[in-house]
Amino acid sequence: MADLNLEVKELIIEALDLEDITPEDIEDDAPLFVDGLGLDSIDALELGVAIKKAYDVKIDGNSEESKKHFYSVNSLCEFIRSCQ
Repeated sequence: MADLNLEVKELIIEALDLEDITPEDIEDDAPLFVDGLGLDSIDALELGVAIKKAYDVKIDGNSEESKKHFYSVNSLCEFIRSCQ
């Protein structure tokens, strides 16, 4: 479990070119958008594409379900596991 969390954190940093952030700076349960990491809708699109490529998962556009999956690192990891 921890391995996937680390992979996802590294993917977020790489895909979004977050130069001053390390995986340790990203909390597993912290929100990725607005209050937490502070990502925006463009970041969501870029991250979605990166996750599709890295884990071969289908993400359903701008649905409420997709928003739930992108809430935190933990929710993203649960989503990736459920698709494999």
